[in-house]
Amino acid sequence: MKVNVLRSDRIYHKIAQAPHEEKVELFRQEMMAPFMEKWNIQHIPFKAADPNGFDVITLNNIMGISPEHITPAISSDLEAISADSFWEECEETVKKSLDMFTEHGVKLRVSDYLFTILLGNRKSPALMLNEGYTGDGGIPGHIICTLVPNEYTLPRMKAALAHECNHNVRYQFIQWDHTVTLGELLVSEGLAENFATSIFGEEFLGPWVSKTDANTLNKQIKPVLKNQLQLTGFDKIAPYLYGDELARLQHFVPVQMPYCAGYACGYYLIKFYLEKTRKSIFEATITPADQIIDEVKGFWDEETIIVG
Repeated sequence: MKVNVLRSDRIYHKIAQAPHEEKVELFRQEMMAPFMEKWNIQHIPFKAADPNGFDVITLNNIMGISPEHITPAISSDLEAISADSFWEECEETVKKSLDMFTEHGVKLRVSDYLFTILLGNRKSPALMLNEGYTGDGGIPGHIICTLVPNEYTLPRMKAALAHECNHNVRYQFIQWDHTVTLGELLVSEGLAENFATSIFGEEFLGPWVSKTDANTLNKQIKPVLKNQLQLTGFDKIAPYLYGDELARLQHFVPVQMPYCAGYACGYYLIKFYLEKTRKSIFEATITPADQIIDEVKGFWDEETIIVG
């Protein structure tokens, strides 16, 4: 197994010094092109035919700093992710997370992995709802995390990377296509966050879980989601998974769900599953969602107690 690191800090430095008219293409070729396999799998155009069309740059600009704004003015944020020790810790986290699966008998089907850390846009409403950091690891072999560097987000990068590594492993064994259900996404996010906290502790629980209190989970989220688990179509799933605020930002129809309802529900559903079955997080990660959901029927009617 080989873990490859794309040192985004060096690319940001290069783009910051480039003429304005060269920044977008430089970003596309140096930051986005190494992930070409990922974009192809997701059917995301590398470069839109229409200058105003959707492509990898448009996607980056939703939460990341746009290439046009990569100037010397971002020097403080850039400095925060430029230390060799930062990248070494991130690389070690990715290696450790993946190695743990092989050590527990999961034979990974992908041997080469690429990851990077992108700088977030402080004015992105979606990123700010996530307290300044997020990740993308659903395409095996490719992991991207995005953050606005500060005292809160930087220590959480390792947990975020572990979360995305869990997705990376799961989708080597579980097929993702247009038929994906809300139940699968609840299970997937629950597995990823339980995996991350099993390594780094619940103090690094992501805001997509920690912002939800027991009353909201038990009275508002669980009674609704229990009847929507077979829902398909991402436009229909997203409001239940992300909540109304993020749904509106993505132009989906709100469904009266709080922030990241599906993430929080999935986290506690998987905790319930692991405690009930005594299975390891490693075995659970490659278990089909339907099998997991069949084992947790009691979860929906039992009051979940949130400690802390």
